[in-house]
Amino acid sequence: MSEIASMLVTHRKACIDDIEQAWHGDLEMLLTWISSSELVEECAVLKTCNRVEIYVVSPRGEKVLFEFAKKARVSSRIIDFQDHDESLLHLLRLASGLESMIIGEDQILGQMKELYSMAKEAGTTGWTLDVAFKKAISVGKRVRRETSINERSISVGSAAVDLAEEILGGLESKSVLVIGAGDTGELISKALLSRNIGELFVTNRTFGRALSLAASLGGTAVPFDRMKEMIGTSDLVISATSAPHYILRRDDLEEVMARRTKGTLLMIDIANPRDIDEDVGEIPGVELRNIDALREISAGNMRLRMAEMEKAEAIIAEELDLLKAKYKRRRAEELLGRIYLRAEEIKAQECTRAMNKLGARHTLGEVEETVLMDMSHSIVNKIFAEPTKVLRKAAERGDEDCLRFVEELFGLEVEEDEEDA
Repeated sequence: MSEIASMLVTHRKACIDDIEQAWHGDLEMLLTWISSSELVEECAVLKTCNRVEIYVVSPRGEKVLFEFAKKARVSSRIIDFQDHDESLLHLLRLASGLESMIIGEDQILGQMKELYSMAKEAGTTGWTLDVAFKKAISVGKRVRRETSINERSISVGSAAVDLAEEILGGLESKSVLVIGAGDTGELISKALLSRNIGELFVTNRTFGRALSLAASLGGTAVPFDRMKEMIGTSDLVISATSAPHYILRRDDLEEVMARRTKGTLLMIDIANPRDIDEDVGEIPGVELRNIDALREISAGNMRLRMAEMEKAEAIIAEELDLLKAKYKRRRAEELLGRIYLRAEEIKAQECTRAMNKLGARHTLGEVEETVLMDMSHSIVNKIFAEPTKVLRKAAERGDEDCLRFVEELFGLEVEEDEEDA
């Protein structure tokens, strides 16, 4: 019987370079390559910066995936192979944010929706994967709705924005300067824009990078030599450069504050090593926070998220049982379909034979034929009514012995073997 199998290359075993080197080519090419195997009935791929996961529906799933890994030259050292039940559990945990590097992050749920839609549009999914992915997405939404696992920022950059909002009483209409246009600066800038700030200014020692980031976010790039000028007119300054030394010292800020006409200046330094000399916090009108305070906030928020994991796990366990039951019922429905098909074939043959015999002695009209067909249909349904209930219950409790016995009883197992041959 065909079931789901999966292979995972994730941050748990692989480094970023390993993940980037696994499965070259775009998603459509990868889907086409996997689905080209005659043993693969359905397939889907989840490909993000932290993972490459391949799901197939196949009667020999793990063997098929092992061969794919071998052909793609991906080391088995960094791969996790999972069977049907393990794959279902992993999908539900993944959508709920429990398999992410940052517990409870929301981005993975959107990525799952998008990548599943791509596989569906490519025609590589069917009933089995559709049920699994739809359930996973639904569970991911439920976990976030019924727990606080995605609340409170746990990255230092996001915590900096939250802290600024708390200290300033909101960021609406505030003028913000971000110093540093690297990855951290970009994440901070995006988080700031989601809070409806007034103006975003970005500065960087390499002005081209500041221009690029500002252009992509609708902000304004400022040359590095105008940084102090911009600090004087800003409500908030967040510094996140990779400089090996201070870029702002006490005398720099005393000069700025002497000319400043605005109120308190909030400065948050999230660089490591620090960008802003601690003495700056002693200047009247300047409030300085550094990365140590933010790490404490992030760690506290992480502890709160971890406490929510127990609730999330309970929801996942409940939903996983429902999902497994659905697949088991499907097994019974397929078997029942084959039984009823066999019964319908016998019924049709015997009704035809009976009508031929009766037709030899009497003229049969449409009414007589209809009565005979309806009677035989009713007999079949009544005979199979109770066995149908028993078979469905056996499937729900996972009684494979019962299902196999029914297959053997009706000669369906032999029929399948003959078709395979």
